[in-house]
Amino acid sequence: MKKFVAFFQNSYAELKKVTWPSREEVGSSTRVVLISVAIFAAILGILDYLFLTGIDYIF
Repeated sequence: MKKFVAFFQNSYAELKKVTWPSREEVGSSTRVVLISVAIFAAILGILDYLFLTGIDYIF
């Protein structure tokens, strides 16, 4: 039981040392991720369509 309590005490102490990002940094990072995902999804969708069209043309 002592190890269990020590684990949470140490975890809490480590969380106090963390430098958390600001609200603006989180929002900015979220926008970058969403835009990147949208771009890659569009590229993959276009490639999928082109490959499907090519396969239909061959067969």
